[in-house]
Amino acid sequence: MAETYILSIYRGEPGHQYWEDFELELQPFANIISALMLIQRNPVNTKGQKVNPITWEAGCLEEVCGSCSMLINSYPRQACSALIEPIIKETGNRTIKLAPLTKFPLVRDLIIDRSRMFENLKKVHAWLDVDNTQNLGPGPKISQEKQKIMYSLSTCMTCGCCSEACPQVNDHSPFMGPAPISQVRLFNLNPVGYTQKDKRLHPLMKPEGIIGCGNNQNCKRVCPKNIPLTDSIAAMDREVNVQAFQDFFSFPTD
Repeated sequence: MAETYILSIYRGEPGHQYWEDFELELQPFANIISALMLIQRNPVNTKGQKVNPITWEAGCLEEVCGSCSMLINSYPRQACSALIEPIIKETGNRTIKLAPLTKFPLVRDLIIDRSRMFENLKKVHAWLDVDNTQNLGPGPKISQEKQKIMYSLSTCMTCGCCSEACPQVNDHSPFMGPAPISQVRLFNLNPVGYTQKDKRLHPLMKPEGIIGCGNNQNCKRVCPKNIPLTDSIAAMDREVNVQAFQDFFSFPTD
């Protein structure tokens, strides 16, 4: 007889959420997404009731897009890289609990709205302004050490795991979370981006910026890309202080 396991899913819509269990056959190398796809083909719960398929979000299926973020046994991570067999082996439990992230508005079942993160990226000017009207020639060289840091920071996929794990991101705090702060560091390390660093540092001086961080360091622990988020926050804390001094001592010339 084939081995089975239970996916216990906290599903529903805002104001009406409930747990529903599905029993599935254990297959080698299966991940959470493939398990959800099996339920989609045959949405019958453990009570034998045919129900609406589970709704979830996925894109790349290779831990790049960040859209399949969810709580897996209460831990924020990507469903595409969460393999069933290792989870069962690690916990010793054949029931795996899935739930949507709690720090973002719920859409339905396992889908949440991450618009807040993208709006915060707008606030900190997380892009480079490039003049394409003329050929300016090659830009300044970037050291390999700096390239290494920039590459690590650039792997952020706005998945929301860091915000989910951060106790300072809540309904009572305006804190924007670690990811946008880390992106400020990324774009300010770029020689072109550095010329507009004040546009990114000034938003970090506001209540939703650096001051909101409680140095809990959960963000670094849960980041699926191992981005040095706490290093970025510390670095931007220093840069914000320098910018504040520069602002204070810059007097009008006329």
